[in-house]
Amino acid sequence: MASLLHQIQHQSVTIAAPLPLDSGQILPSVTIAYQSYGTLAADRANAVLVCHALTGDQYVASDHPATGKPGWWARMVGPGKPIDTDRYFVLCANVLGSCMGSSGPASPDAATGAPLGMHFPVITIADMVRAQAMLLDHLGIDRLHAVVGGSMGGMQALAWTAHYPERLGSAIVIASAARHSAQNIAFHEVGRQAIMADPDWQDGQYYGSRRAPAKGLAVARMAAHITYLSEAGLTEKFGRRLQARDIKSFGFDADFQIESYLRHQGLAFTDRFDANAYLYITRAMDYFDLADAHDGRLAGAFTGAKDVRFTLVSFDTDWLYPTAESRRIVQALQSVGAAASFVELSAPFGHDSFLLDVPALDRLVAGALGSGG
Repeated sequence: MASLLHQIQHQSVTIAAPLPLDSGQILPSVTIAYQSYGTLAADRANAVLVCHALTGDQYVASDHPATGKPGWWARMVGPGKPIDTDRYFVLCANVLGSCMGSSGPASPDAATGAPLGMHFPVITIADMVRAQAMLLDHLGIDRLHAVVGGSMGGMQALAWTAHYPERLGSAIVIASAARHSAQNIAFHEVGRQAIMADPDWQDGQYYGSRRAPAKGLAVARMAAHITYLSEAGLTEKFGRRLQARDIKSFGFDADFQIESYLRHQGLAFTDRFDANAYLYITRAMDYFDLADAHDGRLAGAFTGAKDVRFTLVSFDTDWLYPTAESRRIVQALQSVGAAASFVELSAPFGHDSFLLDVPALDRLVAGALGSGG
């Protein structure tokens, strides 16, 4: 599926300007794939940037070209919806390092034309945001009404406030954190090792070989997907119920419904994502720590963002980015005098609550956009 994935045509722009990376390397030019919704106002003051999560993409409110499924936040973005495309020009860019048209490991080497694979430089969340800023420059958008994101999208929103505070009015950060914890890194490492242990990974040079590390990528997705759910939600949805059988098989087939569900999630993921991209993006998330450049003081990251209006949302069943992480951000913002509101919502869905039907979140996002910038 990987070869088919990279044949999909995306709306994109290639910017012939160098992008210096946190690693010290430089991308000589950058391709950024994106989708836009709504109309940019004459004064260009109604732009809202939506940042996607690890396994998301730019198809926030339109059908996915590989799967045909609705956009990952179609319930949130659209005419009359919380992020109202009748009012706002909504932009979502595929992150640097991903596999849906932006520069990443599947991009061709300028010298050979072959996919870069693992020769693509390691990137960070800040690098992703710098690429997004280049896209905004290309589109003639100097300032955002708001930047909105959940999970890794929330990390990008936070990075925007740290690196470009003068370019946005408000930031809406949902189910996110200002750093990746040791536990978060551990789960990502399990996924990366699953991919790299797959003999079809071929040291990342599997493009065009008709063999891709689908099994390893599926296992990585299965492990990660567990972290997106809550124990209560899993128990309610699956419990210990058997899958399409009355008795245990006393073998290693998918006896339990939860096993079948995870296997399906893993296999379906390989139809729309690239294994190398998964390696690069998870590494970028693991490196994320806004306080690192400020001697461990998170408040130092927000000293320039006193004019940005912050809205933070967490969920009580999210153990991947628990409420304590949002409170840490709020405390840092308060210490520098930034305007910040914070709400912990109750939802049974765990970390994935920001993607699912939580009406209270819809109201919060709509309200925050109405009072922002």
